[in-house]
Amino acid sequence: MNRAQRGKLALTAAALGASLLTAGCGYITPQQTSHQYAASDGIRADLGPLQLRNILIVSTGENEPGRLIGAVYNSSSKDVKLTVNGAKGSQTEVSVKANSSTMLTEKTDAAILSTTGGKPGSLVDVKISENGTNVSSTVKVPVLDATLQEYKDYVPTPSPSATPTPSSSSSAGAGATSSAGATSGATATATATTR
Repeated sequence: MNRAQRGKLALTAAALGASLLTAGCGYITPQQTSHQYAASDGIRADLGPLQLRNILIVSTGENEPGRLIGAVYNSSSKDVKLTVNGAKGSQTEVSVKANSSTMLTEKTDAAILSTTGGKPGSLVDVKISENGTNVSSTVKVPVLDATLQEYKDYVPTPSPSATPTPSSSSSAGAGATSSAGATSGATATATATTR
């Protein structure tokens, strides 16, 4: 074998070795496209015939109410009810029609937990169950607030207190005054109309 042939053989061996090294890296490195994950702020979970996608809680604080948003898909031929149990006994239910989906971002039928159980930016444990096949599971759901503009319309407001406070009695007095003013205004309008 002459010098030129040995050079070609060495060059071929080096190219083959380099290709094996780079192919080996691809062989042992897992492909990200073959791994399923929630590519959003919320989580995904499968529960019996229900598939929950982009599920998260929007709230202003740990002891404040939180709204559950995301989407729930029902792959069964019958209606299924999803029950979500949160912190301190808070609970909400979502009905999903057969072979259909329910978007929890709709204005009507908001799924509200009376207590979030975690500060915005944390993960809270919630128990989810469905009555189609009676499967239940505990999942960690992220809590977000209105820092991101897309969630500001979903922040629930706390329900008003049933006990009267000094400010509520003064606003009631102001309401009575304004309604009396409105009544006298309506009388003046009616009198002006009849003339």
